[in-house]
Amino acid sequence: MTRRKRTPDATDQPTTNFQRASTWAGLRKGDTVEVTGTRLRSAKWEFVAHVRNVVTAEEWVEVVGGKPGDRNLRSFSPDRVFAPTKKRGRDGYRSSLADAPRLPLG
Repeated sequence: MTRRKRTPDATDQPTTNFQRASTWAGLRKGDTVEVTGTRLRSAKWEFVAHVRNVVTAEEWVEVVGGKPGDRNLRSFSPDRVFAPTKKRGRDGYRSSLADAPRLPLG
């Protein structure tokens, strides 16, 4: 009796449903960002990665930081992540990096 060799199919191959990028909207890993809605007044955050689930099209931004001295890894929706600023616009409105990415000059 001869045994047939089993050929691997797509289900045998490791798959990744996530695309991870260390750059996003003009940010690079380690760049300072502001995150809204955390209820942490003096929190400091640094960009780590932008992640996209290619199956569900969900996306989020990973940051590290928190209260002074903390280095917690957290994930937030892109519309909550902003470029750091001292002043807000006259009307107090500003666009998140998802809506208005920082573009490189030159």
